[in-house]
Amino acid sequence: MEKVLTNFEYEIGCDEAGRGCLSGPVVAAAVILGKEFENDIINDSKQLSENKRNSLRIFIEENALFWAVGIVSPEEIDEINILNASFLAMHRAIDQLNCPKDMIIVDGNRFNKYNDVPHECIIKGDSKYMNIAAASILAKTYRDEYMEKIHNEFPMYNWKKNKGYPTKAHRLAIKEHGATPYHRMSFKLLPDQLSLDL
Repeated sequence: MEKVLTNFEYEIGCDEAGRGCLSGPVVAAAVILGKEFENDIINDSKQLSENKRNSLRIFIEENALFWAVGIVSPEEIDEINILNASFLAMHRAIDQLNCPKDMIIVDGNRFNKYNDVPHECIIKGDSKYMNIAAASILAKTYRDEYMEKIHNEFPMYNWKKNKGYPTKAHRLAIKEHGATPYHRMSFKLLPDQLSLDL
């Protein structure tokens, strides 16, 4: 895995988590690793165990040059759609980086331009570039932590386990208990065969 795409000192890797979920926010991270950063375990967060992700989050926070996390709420997702919400979460993360911004590299194939900073979209970038992989780990761990917290408020949806993704059990809980303020009302919460009275 390459550390960065360019020779720019302040190249930002960006990724998001939670795009396909029925509930909870979309969370993005922006990471600048710096020339001294080294780690042989960092990978796309989906390829790592929960324990590895959590230990790598601490390592990234302590050793990256700069990092930040941006969050967009379910209400905002419903207002601007999930694609724009993903870009907004990335922009919010980048906004918090108190340093020059030379270049942005993003996991995926689309991105909304951030000010005048050049960017490049890289499909499967989280398995190719370490700064994007690091961003994927931060985004995933921060979002999972949030979902585990709100699980205590609405344990019947089992967000501690499914993290808001559309599992069969999650959909059946929506059918039985209805939607919560954390659900994305613009999403199809139930298949057609399971109607929802709101």
